[in-house]
Amino acid sequence: MRTLIKLGGTLLDTPEVRDRLACEIARLAASGREVVVVHGGGRQMTQYLAERGVESQFVNGLRVTGPETLDAVVKVLAGSVNRELVAALVRAGARAVGLSGIDANMVEAEQMDPSLGAVGRVVSAHPELVDLLLANGYLPVVACVAGDRQGRMYNVNADQMAVACATGFGARQLLFLTDVDGVLDATGSVRPVLSLAESERLIADGVAKGGMRAKLDAAGRALRDGVREIRIAPGAQAGIIERLIAGESVGTVLQ
Repeated sequence: MRTLIKLGGTLLDTPEVRDRLACEIARLAASGREVVVVHGGGRQMTQYLAERGVESQFVNGLRVTGPETLDAVVKVLAGSVNRELVAALVRAGARAVGLSGIDANMVEAEQMDPSLGAVGRVVSAHPELVDLLLANGYLPVVACVAGDRQGRMYNVNADQMAVACATGFGARQLLFLTDVDGVLDATGSVRPVLSLAESERLIADGVAKGGMRAKLDAAGRALRDGVREIRIAPGAQAGIIERLIAGESVGTVLQ
């Protein structure tokens, strides 16, 4: 069974949480399951840009990406954040390999909207490199940077990148590990189970907005494209991956 785990960037801010998640992921891979990791790094990006006097702007949870921001995306997301996560996984015993969608044209994208700059919409994901790595015992770790056949690079929302990789690489299970307890309804309560129609209603009513809206939009596409199990769960809780794999009711299941 192939599982794709999307790690929210806030979970990678501290070495302690990063190392704990790396150990859990390494154990899952060692159990014989095929595991692919896609990670964000939004907070690290915002800090990097702020230190250089660049204000971050967002539209519907998507970071407006001018030339200076795109340079930071490559340096931070595909650079330091990816390398630190790979190093943590290697320490935990996994044969982790750091990648971005640009490698081997693994994830192709096109410009989403000129007003957003170099923000990409994924148009295809090619599984050949991931298949090769998994077949030989490696653990792919993918940063959310994609490209096109003309060599242009794009900043891709990490949730959208995770969905594109999950569907393109044939994952049956998609785990969104984030910094919230799950999907919240209008009362602020976690919804343990959420249908596609209910998810769309939360978006339409403005309950799910910003990053959660982007996550639910992406999860909806994954459901339509045949990913069988999608969970949004609190990555900061110890043992979260084992608990999710065991079927424990934690966070939100989308169906």
